[in-house]
Amino acid sequence: MKILIINGPNLNLLGTREPEIYGSVSMEDYLSELQNEFGADDIFYYQSNIEGELINRLQEENYEAVVINPGAFTHYSYAISDCLKNIRCPKIEVHISNIYKREEFRKKSVTAESCNAVISGFGMKGYRLALQSLK
Repeated sequence: MKILIINGPNLNLLGTREPEIYGSVSMEDYLSELQNEFGADDIFYYQSNIEGELINRLQEENYEAVVINPGAFTHYSYAISDCLKNIRCPKIEVHISNIYKREEFRKKSVTAESCNAVISGFGMKGYRLALQSLK
């Protein structure tokens, strides 16, 4: 199964950015674990701080599933939401922190309605849970 894990802004800082919220493991290290567990040939990863680049990547290839953490774009990117709506494969939105325990503006996801499911608050394990549900 060809799965794209795609992360939005500042998620390249995982492991160093607010470790009390996001943990101390880098995405690269965690991605290696996931690729070992689920198959390196099946998992493709992309991260960008630029909204249009995320949209371009989502539209670039035909993936069989998408796991997306839109980061801050979660709360205001109708462009990413529209893009996700037009992708026919299963899509799971992942949030490392529990967005419902955060600041008021973080409690609303405009991208979630374009996904099949949302996983929030399980830390980095949310990516694993998403992959397990897709496999």
